[in-house]
Amino acid sequence: MKRKVLSVLLVAAMTASMVAGCGTGKGSGSSAGGDTQSAENPTAGEDEHTLSVSAWDKSFNIPALEAAAKDYQENVDPDFKLNINEVSQSSDIENSITLAGSAGDYSTLTDIVLFQDHWIQKYVADYPDAFQDVNDADINWDDFAEEKLSFSTIDDKHYGVPVDNGTVVAAYRIDLLEEAGHSIDELKGCTWDKFIEIGEDVYNKTGKYLLSMDGDGNDLVYMMLQAEGESQFKDGKPNIVENDKLVKIVEIIDEMVQKNVLYLANDWNDYTDQTILGDMVAGVINGNWIIPTIEKVEANSGKWEITTMPTIEGGDGYASNGGASLYVTANCQNKELAEKFLAYTFGGSQTTYDAALKNGGVITTCISAGKSDVYNEGVEYFNNTPIYAEIVEMGSHVKPVEQSEYHYTCREKVAAAIINITQNGADVKDALQDAEDQLNFEMGN
Repeated sequence: MKRKVLSVLLVAAMTASMVAGCGTGKGSGSSAGGDTQSAENPTAGEDEHTLSVSAWDKSFNIPALEAAAKDYQENVDPDFKLNINEVSQSSDIENSITLAGSAGDYSTLTDIVLFQDHWIQKYVADYPDAFQDVNDADINWDDFAEEKLSFSTIDDKHYGVPVDNGTVVAAYRIDLLEEAGHSIDELKGCTWDKFIEIGEDVYNKTGKYLLSMDGDGNDLVYMMLQAEGESQFKDGKPNIVENDKLVKIVEIIDEMVQKNVLYLANDWNDYTDQTILGDMVAGVINGNWIIPTIEKVEANSGKWEITTMPTIEGGDGYASNGGASLYVTANCQNKELAEKFLAYTFGGSQTTYDAALKNGGVITTCISAGKSDVYNEGVEYFNNTPIYAEIVEMGSHVKPVEQSEYHYTCREKVAAAIINITQNGADVKDALQDAEDQLNFEMGN
């Protein structure tokens, strides 16, 4: 696999924003489980009680890491510190690995990095010396959702410890369903034909779409296909035109658009701000990380519930979309401490996961942690149902499908084909053939 070629300008720019190194670097961040450091100088300590980690999202991932650090300090090592280097987005960490790997110098990396699930296999393949496996960590891997581990298990070795849960939820406005003469029970694991039938009633009687999706970054195909146990790839190659279920799914999407059941937004902001926050929809199907967006409309509290996805033939549909795990880098000089910290906290601590849920909305894929009292509390916004325990349980049913480093490229090509089909009336197979041809070109096939 070819490594990325970096220009001199790119190297210079990235050097300025690189994540802080273990015991030497400087960057934006804080210290959890100890004295707070200034935002301008979050250096990782060089002693046997300190680790450094790079992560993004101060309202989601960072509170989860702070919860883990506090848990470990209070219950294992009172001298423990976790120096958190907050970056603006996930690509900052990906770029730091690329730069370090291209230079053959991993001393610039923090001990641990948070990394996107869909990207990790490519980066381990491109830069195998950048990461250390955590196969010896004292973790009951059977206690995690199988699909989640399928990303971080490479060549039969565990490289990552899961943090969040990307399990897909089908969330619906129960008041609007009732207004249209339906209930959420009819949508639980229904066929897509039934979904369309109900969606037409909802639109005709309430003026709301039953579903929306970002037209550019269209994840609907991937989620619908995974719920069928299928992938867009087969043996490392695109599996699009000859994939009967994928073709059927695209036909279903086209039908939903034409019948005002599905609104394809122009972009991500249109999807979140106009359709969800703008109250255009009676339903949302996406990774459960979409829940905080739904909850921003305070007037709709108590009007939502969740269930499983529809499938082509009917039956509960389970899928996952998005998520990240924690990885130990080559620069970590105290791998034993890193493994102990990760094993004790994200390896299954109810204390860590309860606090991560309360403080940042991070939902675990650790099955036993999802059975705590906190997870089983009713959520007022979702009609007092225990949605977090339900999400963990649903995640345990998601089956792995073949992944590819070209996941997002495939999404881009298929999304463009769907827009051509729905807006221009293009033939489904012709448009998908064009998408597959473009994807093969990108993959060098």
